[in-house]
Amino acid sequence: MPRSISKKSARHLSYLLPILLATGCSQTGHKTSLTPTSTSKFSVFTRSHHGKLRFDDKDDESKENATIWDRMLSLYALPEVENSRIDREVNFYLRNPNYLARVQQRAEPYLYFILNEIEAKNIPGELALLPVIESAFRPDAESPAKASGLWQFIPPTGKLYGLEQNSWYDGRRDIVESTQAATTFLKQLSEEFDHDWLLALASYNAGKGNIRHAMERNLSRGQPADFWSLDLNHETATYVPRLLAVAKIFANPEKYNLSLQQIANAPYFELVDVKSQIDLAKAAEMAQTSLEDFLKLNPAFNRWSTAPDGPHHLLVPVEKADAFKEKLAGLSSDARIKWEYHTVGKKESLKSIAKHHHASLQQIKEVNHLDDNAVEQGKTLLIPVSFKSIKGREDTEVASTDTGQEAQQATAAKERPNKQLYTVKKGDTLWAVSQKFNVDQQDVVNWNKLSAKKPLKAGQKLKILKTGDVIAVASTGPTFKHISYTVKPGDSLAQISKKFKVNVTDLRKWNNVPKNRSELKPGSKLKITVEVANSSS
Repeated sequence: MPRSISKKSARHLSYLLPILLATGCSQTGHKTSLTPTSTSKFSVFTRSHHGKLRFDDKDDESKENATIWDRMLSLYALPEVENSRIDREVNFYLRNPNYLARVQQRAEPYLYFILNEIEAKNIPGELALLPVIESAFRPDAESPAKASGLWQFIPPTGKLYGLEQNSWYDGRRDIVESTQAATTFLKQLSEEFDHDWLLALASYNAGKGNIRHAMERNLSRGQPADFWSLDLNHETATYVPRLLAVAKIFANPEKYNLSLQQIANAPYFELVDVKSQIDLAKAAEMAQTSLEDFLKLNPAFNRWSTAPDGPHHLLVPVEKADAFKEKLAGLSSDARIKWEYHTVGKKESLKSIAKHHHASLQQIKEVNHLDDNAVEQGKTLLIPVSFKSIKGREDTEVASTDTGQEAQQATAAKERPNKQLYTVKKGDTLWAVSQKFNVDQQDVVNWNKLSAKKPLKAGQKLKILKTGDVIAVASTGPTFKHISYTVKPGDSLAQISKKFKVNVTDLRKWNNVPKNRSELKPGSKLKITVEVANSSS
């Protein structure tokens, strides 16, 4: 079982915790190789005598860590931090034990490789838990801001870090590529902020420029410029405590009554270069793996096959890899993709042809080099058709050759958000509504196409999307309520903040009290936002 954070972090006091959401921060990125840094002491990709990429144990040190949790904890490098904002996030997760169980199940295929990259780059092991915050360990997760994948890269930042994005393939969802990009990005941010991991994580979420500006504002006022002292938006202010809370819980499972799933400290998948385009349903069959599970390892492909021009690498369960490669070696080129020929008949359109063959209109256009939807009668078209849609081997029939995308949508449908409408009440703010529903303020803005700068109007209808995962990922804060407090003779901001367990800075902000003013007028009203569980009468 893992030990406490303090025991593990004593050897690495120079680090401070990271959390990331690749939303902002433009800096020159670079394409990382598909091979983990060779300094990893647990496992690296090596080439066999056949030239294929595979995992091999580099030495026997990994045997010291029987489970993935033992290994992860041995890499913890962040000092223990005591802060009420962390405690608040811990309490939320403890009220949602099913969420912690689900993310463990989803993380199993990926954690070993993620820890390889974390160790190779010498960054804190707590960062392996960042996808808990970013995506709930769903590789197909996409935010309203168009961030995608385990590490939630937005398109521009993904491109900066070499993650290719086109109609066939999205590197932000590629397990290997995105993990290498995210750990590289985090490493660079830590260097930008003199190895202050809290600031690095905050900048991963909010953008390097925004964090720099917040630091400069504090310094200009003679105030500290550490993470806890900065005036940040609600999302970023809770982002770092959220990761620290998750790391704390996983480090102390007995204390928090967390049941750790036994995940072996061993490779889950092997990377195989299939050399050319191949149908994903055919590949899953050759790997003796259900299409749903196969796509969890290979979620980057948007269509029914690997991209025509690559990449052609696939992740295959390690115990199935040898058999898969044997079958692949004996597979003829024409058996990799199922093709049909269709001669355009009278009154036929590309749309009707695509529907007839359960194919994608865009795919037919690309394969046949068509610039538009016009097609001549008598022309013979090449139609790519998925093996899955022809043979019907799966329980759920797919009426399209986009088997990768369809399976992802089918999985997502099981957890599709429930929509509800909320009527804005007098005095409501975006922040208050987001806290009421335990969602992120920016999500409320995106769902309703609002301006974050305009106040809400009483009677206004707001759309709120909710699922168990979306709530936990978007905002893990507790429920708050707003109260009005009448100032009594002798009251001070410090006394009131202590009474209601809030910060003096927040009290000033909520009530527009200048920093150079300390006295309060008896009988005046103060607005106070308190956590329901901790509210005082």
